[in-house]
Amino acid sequence: MNPPDAPGSFRAVPAGRPSPLVNNGWSLRKQAVGLWHKLLWQPLGGCPLYLFRLLRYTLDVADKKYPFKIKQKVVYPSQGVGVITSIVERDLNGQKVPYFVIYLEVTDMTIMAPVDKIEELGIRAIVPPGEAQEALEFIGQTFEPNTSDWKLRYQMNMDLLKKGTIMDIASIVRSLYHRSKVKELPIMERKLYESAKKLFEDELAFALKKTKDEIETLIHKRLENK
Repeated sequence: MNPPDAPGSFRAVPAGRPSPLVNNGWSLRKQAVGLWHKLLWQPLGGCPLYLFRLLRYTLDVADKKYPFKIKQKVVYPSQGVGVITSIVERDLNGQKVPYFVIYLEVTDMTIMAPVDKIEELGIRAIVPPGEAQEALEFIGQTFEPNTSDWKLRYQMNMDLLKKGTIMDIASIVRSLYHRSKVKELPIMERKLYESAKKLFEDELAFALKKTKDEIETLIHKRLENK
């Protein structure tokens, strides 16, 4: 295994363990020093250079702050709802670049997203219950239908999906649901509708702590104004 600051190395923080990448402060620094001394220095009889580099790495990452924590659920608009399983740092052109490792249950895939690109990618935390309830009520409100030109409508909805707020997702679900009752959706729009609806259902289920079946029923009732 490469030492922590060796070229090409990266460090994964396993889910379920306290992480120096997300827990900050003096107490963590103090614990880190004691841990390395207990687990590595004493058993190995002391390896000053290697242990110094390892300790320095731990203290460096302890000072970093990240917008999400390990095990936190997040929304990745173009991919789905996922959970942060770990944070890794990889060497890129001589600089350590941190990545979130996100597991997406809907596709059973694991992806990596650069920490400094999360806003650009639209990755965000699950909304609080109050905001989720507002979005649920929103889809039951009357609205002006979008253009009848499906290509233009598709592009407008894709732009909303990229923005990725829960209200944007709700707007896509509402408009395409009612459009589908007027005329069958083209294949691309139908896929967009299904993706947006799945994303909407998953986020509401997590935010409101309800089952998927319960959320599906609630969404259908709101869309039908029942």
